[in-house]
Amino acid sequence: MMKNESKTLYIPLYGKALVSKNGIILKDKKAEEIWEEEKFPIGRKSSSKWLAYFMGMRAAVIDRWTEEKLSENPNSVVIHLGCGLDSRIERVSADFDHWYDVDLPEVIDVRKNHYASGPKYTVLEASAMETDWLMHLPNCEHVVLIMEGISMYLSEDAIKNFFSAISEKCDTMDIVMDVYTEKAVKMSKIKNPIKEVGAGASFGTSEHGIFETDEIRFSKELCMTPDEMINELSGFEKVFFKTMFAGKFSKELYKIFTYKK
Repeated sequence: MMKNESKTLYIPLYGKALVSKNGIILKDKKAEEIWEEEKFPIGRKSSSKWLAYFMGMRAAVIDRWTEEKLSENPNSVVIHLGCGLDSRIERVSADFDHWYDVDLPEVIDVRKNHYASGPKYTVLEASAMETDWLMHLPNCEHVVLIMEGISMYLSEDAIKNFFSAISEKCDTMDIVMDVYTEKAVKMSKIKNPIKEVGAGASFGTSEHGIFETDEIRFSKELCMTPDEMINELSGFEKVFFKTMFAGKFSKELYKIFTYKK
């Protein structure tokens, strides 16, 4: 049975499917196809078009960052931790050595209905709370680590421990991770759409430095809602989204941090 935290994967899936179907922000035919098959019941807040636009932009921003890092290091191993049903491996056009999509067993059971492992692609059952599974991965020159939508269910220590463990597998590494701030965690107990699937965020920070280790250092913060993506909206929707989701208040709730080894 899928845990409540795992059920949150259907929220970004719906968002990406909606924006793709509407021809804005993100092209993701796979999300459209999977949503039509799964149609998991999500609540009114979770199916908000405003949240869908936000989910689409977050995915597109991380896609862009991933392609940039792979263009710099074409022989990279990509590890997408907490992959859910995301189709980033199909959206990203840059080359890589091998791509691992990793999530909890109950999520991978569903994912395997839609994705098949191949010569350069592996689906793995594992948790960020554990690091033993990393021993089975080959050592490599460069890792691109994507942690999208999972840090809020972990802890500072769990994230740092994972960073330290995975850094032993590679010479260099680029990491991208989205985080709630402390304020967002407090607000999530009341308003967050993830409550509609019975989940709750437990960790947040606005301090990028707390995840640094001796080898892994903060690189930069990415803009979650770039103007060029907002401009794909029109009229009232563009004005409302820019005010509510890209304004100062929104930036106090949600961050995308990147790190380097």
